[in-house]
Amino acid sequence: MSHEFEARRQDWIAREELAERMIPLIGGLYRDHGVVTSIHGRRLINRSAVELLKAHRFARQAGDVELDLEDTMRVLEALRDIAPGPASIDVARLVSRYADAAGELDDAAALADFLRAELAPVLVDVDAAPAEGTDVVLYGFGRIGRLLARILIAHSGGGQGLRLRAIVVRRGSDNDLQKRASLLRRDSVHGPFQGTIEVDEEANTILANGTLIQVIYSDDPASIDYTAYGIRDAIVVDNTGRWRDEAGLEQHLRSTGVSRVLLTAPGKGAIKNIVHGINHDVIEPGDRILSAASCTTNAITPVLAAIDEAYGVVRGHVETVHSFTNDQNLIDNFHKGDRRGRSAVLNMVIAETGAAKAVSKALPQLEGKLTGSAIRVPTPDVSLAILNLQLERPTDKATLNGFLRQTSLTSPLRQQIDYIESPEVVSTDFVGSNRAGIVDGLATIADGTDVVLYVWYDNEYGYSCQVVRVIEAMAGSHPIVLPERVPVVVEREIAPVP
Repeated sequence: MSHEFEARRQDWIAREELAERMIPLIGGLYRDHGVVTSIHGRRLINRSAVELLKAHRFARQAGDVELDLEDTMRVLEALRDIAPGPASIDVARLVSRYADAAGELDDAAALADFLRAELAPVLVDVDAAPAEGTDVVLYGFGRIGRLLARILIAHSGGGQGLRLRAIVVRRGSDNDLQKRASLLRRDSVHGPFQGTIEVDEEANTILANGTLIQVIYSDDPASIDYTAYGIRDAIVVDNTGRWRDEAGLEQHLRSTGVSRVLLTAPGKGAIKNIVHGINHDVIEPGDRILSAASCTTNAITPVLAAIDEAYGVVRGHVETVHSFTNDQNLIDNFHKGDRRGRSAVLNMVIAETGAAKAVSKALPQLEGKLTGSAIRVPTPDVSLAILNLQLERPTDKATLNGFLRQTSLTSPLRQQIDYIESPEVVSTDFVGSNRAGIVDGLATIADGTDVVLYVWYDNEYGYSCQVVRVIEAMAGSHPIVLPERVPVVVEREIAPVP
């Protein structure tokens, strides 16, 4: 027994040492080339050795064994030598595809040739001038604004993508800047900021991990001269929710230095509501005002798109069990909305949601097919959407779950959809998920054409990740996802996923 104990300990030490050697390779690929590496959607940048080991173990979801660390190391070293351009590269998928095509990865030359073929869309001219970054301004600095700031800072890389340049707020107190920085530094739900934060009260700036953020105090979105701070052609992300129509949001465009506006709430009227992964390809260069829809719409639309493509949705009802938000009262008090004046931390509150109808703005084929309702519950984050669907083509639980599992691993929607099977998971397990929604496979009910799906979602962080993807699409800097998708098998037929 003691021999086995020591053997296991030494094996762990060796694996941990190998993971530690990966960290500079992963960081260098990101900083120098804009390459985001992942294992089945689990990002590897800014991860500890133990977190890298955990990501390799997660690869069992796609097979029966863990991803071999030696294989990952060989791929990372080859990527360093090839030096591709900006891309989101799934190392696990590359390893799997190479194994299917050529076998072992110990032939460095063969591996390099394979990777050059797989990554051909992002092989760049080393003498080409680096792309310039896009300036981003956060108008409002609440729950979503601060999470967007964290993500943008973490994704700053070499500065060739999105560059967080400023936040705009109304001054709340004499020590407003310190309080804003403190709220960025500490979060009761999402934990501490990973890095360092410095405040310059004279210049009204926050320096976070090398990103210098100008704090601008203003009550008027139309009167700011952003160029005075060196900001030009900026994308303004409106997190306030005060204006949701074109007339209100176009006020931002009257400020000097602004080129486009993105609303982090459902847009009204003719504003395009974008769910990344579904309809981001409808964004045109001339679009000046866009919406990133709602957290619930982002959570359910990718799953509905996959299901509709594979099985056809006749009709359905969406029930969202949603964490409380700041528009509710902590204790009973007047509120202009029905029921929302009652204590959010003591009650379940029946509410309304437009998410079911909003789905059709991204998936027109589901127009009129979905109804929706919501219940606000006493939790601060992570919500649950229950999709009760009638399908055109029958299926069973095992087949449907197998399809959704593969969709989460290998389809173009793998950045939006996650999948889990565990009898012990609860809502807090999904805090910090970067996917729009996570299908709970054990809760799936499937009886012919009648199906019930349970989809968890971090209505703060997961939604913020989707918002960042939309900003990247607007800026033309969203990295291409490689390797290209593979077909998802459904009941012995190939079903493409949009």
